[in-house]
Amino acid sequence: MNTISLRKNDVVIVVNGKDKGKTGKILKVIPEKNRAVVEKVNFVKEFIRPDRSKNIQGGIMEREAPIQVSNLMLFCSECSQGVRTRKMTLKDGSKIRVCSKCETNLEKQK
Repeated sequence: MNTISLRKNDVVIVVNGKDKGKTGKILKVIPEKNRAVVEKVNFVKEFIRPDRSKNIQGGIMEREAPIQVSNLMLFCSECSQGVRTRKMTLKDGSKIRVCSKCETNLEKQK
């Protein structure tokens, strides 16, 4: 099984499916199922039953559902499109992800 190169808080673009072309931030990665939950992408309706003991009103609620990782690409702000990534080793020995087209650092600055 391949490892997932996407991480939480990465900005991704959907390349396939009903939400094709939308971008969003990854909220959660599920590596066992090769899926990720992306902000404002792949909404599903959830039917909630009322429960007076927990003070839940009930009704229809929308939430994000997991989407297959193969339908996502990391978004490069320089290229302004989804890109493949390459790993580059820095002089201090740490590894970072870079855009394979423009060689831009895709790691979040801390």
